Formats: sequence, structure tokens, C-alpha cells
Amino acid sequence: MTELKPLRKPTQTLSVRLSELLRQIYPDLNTDILSSQVLDAFFPEGTGRRKRARTPGNNLWSEHDAVLITYGNSLMDGVHKPLDLLHDFLVEYLKGVVNGVHILPFFPFTSDDGFAVTDYRAVNPTLGDWPDINRIADEFLLMSDLVLNHVSSQGAWFNAYRQGHAPYDRFFFEASPEDDLSDVVRPRTTPLLQQVETANGPRHVWCTFSHDQIDLDFRNPEVLLEFLRIMRLHIDNGVRIIRLDAVAFIWKVIGTPSIHLPQTHAIVRLMRLLCDFAQEPVILLTETNVPNAENLSYFGNRNEAHAVYNFTLPPLVLHAMMSGTATYLNRWSTGMPPAQLGCAYLNFTASHDGIGMRPAEGVLPEDEKARVIDTVRDLGGLVSMRALPGGGESPYELNITFFEAMGATYKGRDDYQVARFLCSQTIVMSLEGIPAFYIHSMLATPNDHDQVTRRGMNRAINRHNWDYPHLKALLHDPDTVQAQVLGALSDRLRLRARQSAFHPNATQFTLQLDPRIFGVWRQSLDRHQSIFALHNVSDETVVVSPAAINLIEGEGWHDLLSGEAIRNGGAEIVLAPYQCRWISNRG
Repeated sequence: MTELKPLRKPTQTLSVRLSELLRQIYPDLNTDILSSQVLDAFFPEGTGRRKRARTPGNNLWSEHDAVLITYGNSLMDGVHKPLDLLHDFLVEYLKGVVNGVHILPFFPFTSDDGFAVTDYRAVNPTLGDWPDINRIADEFLLMSDLVLNHVSSQGAWFNAYRQGHAPYDRFFFEASPEDDLSDVVRPRTTPLLQQVETANGPRHVWCTFSHDQIDLDFRNPEVLLEFLRIMRLHIDNGVRIIRLDAVAFIWKVIGTPSIHLPQTHAIVRLMRLLCDFAQEPVILLTETNVPNAENLSYFGNRNEAHAVYNFTLPPLVLHAMMSGTATYLNRWSTGMPPAQLGCAYLNFTASHDGIGMRPAEGVLPEDEKARVIDTVRDLGGLVSMRALPGGGESPYELNITFFEAMGATYKGRDDYQVARFLCSQTIVMSLEGIPAFYIHSMLATPNDHDQVTRRGMNRAINRHNWDYPHLKALLHDPDTVQAQVLGALSDRLRLRARQSAFHPNATQFTLQLDPRIFGVWRQSLDRHQSIFALHNVSDETVVVSPAAINLIEGEGWHDLLSGEAIRNGGAEIVLAPYQCRWISNRG
């Protein structure tokens, strides 16, 4: 008798799945009509789409992927367009080193170095134009910012709101000073509400970040539709990674913390669904600088972000390198879940913002955080605060270049700055996920105190604008720290790209070794290659027994970084201060 096979469950159509999500977000609206509007916004006439959604898998990224984070004007010469200079730098110095580039907001803006956008459809003319963006996108995997929580107070949208012009008269979130806003989670200390004059009288608008950044009201579906059109514009211009800036705050409800609300997650799921039906391979990356469990929630059930920033990593690496112990980094790594199928971590230590301290909540003890903060201040760094619900302030982020942060430990300054810095960045390369590096880390940029004084903003310390001819002269001199750091990081990234055990989803197991050693075992998806990545975070020589890391007998183990042969049962493995080893059976 022939065995009857179960009927295959029919795949839900895109429109059906859209309608389900839209009912969660806008239960009082006609979701059939709204679903059609969403499709028209993201898939306008002439835009093709897949018949079936792209299924979650590990083929959207590989061990070859590494991302440079930079502003469009990090390199300047007063003659050429900054985007031309960036393209030249990428091709001359980073071809084969990184294959992706995150150009921070490259749109016209009024403040916050691009995050108070006035026109989402234009390239800032002081940087270049769309053809300059296209040229970079033709050679590198391009990431752009979707700054969807707020817009500039001086942009066309907010000006139209103040004049009462539809549809913008309903684009911004209003509240009353009489409302109970005591539970609202804030990343800043400025007042949440700002009174503005409008054609309809005085209004109080919501400002999560600053009074030049006015929060949008996603309760109005026209706001969502407008951002879907902007996403399509970016995709059509070669963007393949879309970073959802400050996405955790986009939905507000009076009387709640107004962060991570269910409608926010539903909107991310809706964007993910559209991307999964796009012909172009688009990756959604959420930027949520919050404690670890909250951050991981944006993976959803493999149906929200493709990737999330690994925000807990920077403060823990900073602590390990300053304290000389990997105890807390190791404990956190041991408890971190592997990313779900179809998801990945984005690993980094530095970005255009400071080193966030909120992700260290519940991970680093308060006395250890205080010692890190004191050491950062001793190195010339700054501390930015946030307002707490109910009053008071708390350290929100540390403002310092990561290279400068490696200039000392709890013991004080020493001669190990370069070695300590290279160790910190090698940890980023070794972990499960996609590594990303801020341009000022790659270039060992010092703190820019002049910019802080001139601009009155702590974050300016880590947003230096290099004179490109001067930088090139430094990079061509092997005795400069810029040449040494860029050369060493480039060599390790090229080597990393050839190791299948460093695929972003390759198996990871945290090793329990000497507390001065942070070690992980990585195994390739096909199980052919193993790498034991060991990092000495101290200024002391540390010895590890080959037996302690379970080297398999009969394999030809060697250190990829030094070329040294390693034998199980042989001599002990010695790690000099801040030395890293990638002990592999292949490669």
C-alpha cells in the first residue's frame, strides 16, 4: 500500500502576511487597502519581486564579509568631493580587506552630524551626489541609514507641519506637559517635549534626542508609507544593508516607557517581510543601544532584523583590556545564544557614537564600570549622561577614540598601546558574527579635543576629519602608528577572510581558561576547520597547555597568525602580553 504523504501547507501570499501585520499595527484601519498601499510604496510600477519569500539561511553573509564604518567626509582635502576621496581610500587601502562600507547619514541635515535629516531623497551636496554613492555601491556592499524616528526641525516636513499642510500636519508626535511621561526611557538629558507655534496654535512635540530632532508619529500610516518609499529609493541606488536608526523608540504610548513596544516590533517584521520578497538581497540591521536581552529581541522569531549590533561587546572588551582580566567578557560570551538561522551579530568596538554603557547593565558590576570611567577620563575621554525616569542621571556612553582608550590600564600608561589595541580588534574578528570597524579605529586616530571645544559636543572627540594628503603621507611612512595599525589590521582581516571557521554563523564555544585569556573555539559549518582563537588581555605572559583546548590528535595544528606549529602533547602554548593566536587544523 502506498504511504500517503501529508499535504504541503500552502505558502501564505505576501498580501495576506502583510494584512496580518498591519492589523497588529493599525487595527482600526482597512488593512486590505493599506496592504495595497504598502506594496505600491515598496514595489512601485516597474519593480520586480520574488514569487516566494527568501527563506532564512546563512547565505546572505560569509567569512569574507567585514564592514568599514565612516562618515562621508572623514577624509577631506578642500579640493575634491569627500565621497571621491572615500572611494579612493577604499580602493587604494582597503580592497580585499573589507568588502562593505557603512556611510553614515549622507543626506542634507542640520545637526547631530547627519541624524537630523532635512531631505531623505538627496545626497548632501557638500559630500557629492547619487552617482558618487552608486560608484561605491558598485564595488562594496553599501550600508545606509534609515533615520526613521525623527527629522530635522528645519526640514520641509516639519515646516509643513507647522503651517498645517496635509499630510504633514499629522506626521509628528504631540503630547501635553500634563501627561504622565515619568516612565519614558531617555537616551538624553534634554527636556522631552518642546513647545512650537503652528497654524493650529501652540503644540508640544516629542523630542527623544534633541530639540532639532522632532519625533515622527507612526500611528499615522502615511509616515510608514513614506519611509517604505525611501527604502526603495536607497535599494535602487545600490544600498544592500539598511540600518534602522534608533528604531526602538518609533512607537509611543503615553504612560509607558515608549521603547520596544509591540507595534515597533511589528513594523520591523513588516520591513523584513518586504525585504524577503525583494529581488535584491537586502539585509535589515537594527540599531538598539540597550541592555543585551532587549537588543536580542529584535531578531524576533527569525522574522525581524537579519542582524543586530552586538552592543554589549564594546564596553566588555574595553573593560577586559583595561583590567587585564577577561572574566566578565568570558561570562557574557558563555551565556550568549548563537544567532538564529537567518540572523547574525554585527561585532564592533567603536562607532561614530561613544562606547555605550547601558548594554553593560547587569553584566559589569558598578565598581568595575566606575573604574573604566575613571580610566577613560584619565586618558582625556569624556562621559555623556542620560536622564533617568523619575529624575537623576546615569552614564550613557564614554566618548573617546578606541585607540586612545587602549593607552592605559587600571595600572596607568605603558608601552603596550598598539599591541593592546590590536588584541581588542582581533577579538572582534574572532567572534561569531560580522566584524565592523570604525575608520578612526583603522587609522589609530587620536582624540580630537579641538572639535569638542569648537562644536560643544562630546561625540566630536571621535569624529575627526582627516586631511587626506596628510593621512596618505602618514600611511606611507612605516614608522607611524597609522601605518602600523592599518597594516596589521589589514593583514589579519585578509587572513580571516580565508578561514571558513570564521563564517558569521560557524559554531562558537567559549573556552574556560586562565582569566587573562579570552578564548573561543570556532568550527566551520561543514566541520572541516576548527580554530581556537586565544587572546591575552593582560600585560603578563600567559601559558596554556595544548590539552586545555582539546586539540584533536592526528591533526596538523598551527597558529595562523605566527605560522608556529602547535602539537597536542607538545610544548605549552605561550602568549606574550596582548598576543593573539588563531590555532587551526587548516588554512
